[in-house]
Amino acid sequence: MLRIYLDHNATTPVHPAVLEAMLPYLAAEFGNPSSAHRFGQRASQAIEGARESVAALVGARASEIVFTSGGTEADNTAIFGVVGHALRKQGKSAGAPLHLITTAIEHDAILNACRALEGRGVSVTYVPAGRDGIVSLEAIRAAIRPETVLISVMHANNEIGTLQPVEEIGAVASQADIFFHTDAVQSAGKVPIDVNRLGLDLLSLSAHKFGGPKGAGALFIKRGVEIDSLLYGGQNERGRRAGTENVAAIAGLGKACELVRADLAEASARISQLRDRLENGLLARVPGARVNGDSARRVPNTSNLMFPGAESESLIIALDLAGLACSAGAACSSGAVEPSHVLTAVGLSPEEARTSIRLSLGRTTTREEIDSALELISAAVACQRSVEPRREVAAAP
Repeated sequence: MLRIYLDHNATTPVHPAVLEAMLPYLAAEFGNPSSAHRFGQRASQAIEGARESVAALVGARASEIVFTSGGTEADNTAIFGVVGHALRKQGKSAGAPLHLITTAIEHDAILNACRALEGRGVSVTYVPAGRDGIVSLEAIRAAIRPETVLISVMHANNEIGTLQPVEEIGAVASQADIFFHTDAVQSAGKVPIDVNRLGLDLLSLSAHKFGGPKGAGALFIKRGVEIDSLLYGGQNERGRRAGTENVAAIAGLGKACELVRADLAEASARISQLRDRLENGLLARVPGARVNGDSARRVPNTSNLMFPGAESESLIIALDLAGLACSAGAACSSGAVEPSHVLTAVGLSPEEARTSIRLSLGRTTTREEIDSALELISAAVACQRSVEPRREVAAAP
């Protein structure tokens, strides 16, 4: 049976060259990068080489890159780091509580961090997104208050792939003298990123979303931006992230950055063509199917489709049995009873959200796999509808 993997937004296979780059640091090159002897120096050199590679991918200075255990830690460091530093500076002085702005369609790594801060007295505005999955620049501007210290808006949504107007938001944040963070976990390695052009103070990314290993991520912190650390210990990562670095994973992250940067435009164009072939084929074959979110302003690999009359969880199980892997939303939310918060936030009813699936392609996806996926998905939807005939299939708009 041909096994087809269309869940690259959840994770990607480790590239063979990445694995090769990691192996020495799991065996002979075992030194602690903080040690002064040759073993430690060689490990430290590997980390600094990877730092250069990550910086090159996002247009930053190497000194502005801090390694983390992944996207969640990077997001949490940005949120708690900026707000914590501001709270410490504020001290016990009277005044309105500190305020931050984010969106209703963020990953849980951002949303749950913000909710935790609300429990500590920080005020948070969750800006809604439109039916197209795009956040309004005017809504961001209108949410700003004198006490706003941070704006955090994701670059690309993990479920529907929509790209937010990050550059324009960056300009608004800069004019208001507010720190600006973006979660670029789903955009790094898929679209060009330049932190300076986008006006960013902080950016998060994760290795396993573009051919690197799980357990490695990075946070860009613009020179001059002061944040509090989440971890207390040694002076690792220039005092910004305590703990002995995961040298092998960091080396893998660096290699993954080199690989995706080398052919970003060509790979994105090829993947986009395959996604459109899959999407257009399903829209033509499956009555009532429609795309969730904007079909143009999105990363090249992601398609989120609604199939009225076919319950998504059952559909995903049926497809897995047929040899195709996909998802109903974020991998971190697998098994959740509630419908996707992203889909309901952009205007879908809970029932509509429960009939939507995410198909996310990668660099290893082939045309043969896409053509097989077309057959498998259309057949699975038809089968689902036949066993639940009472569900009405809405006409495509």
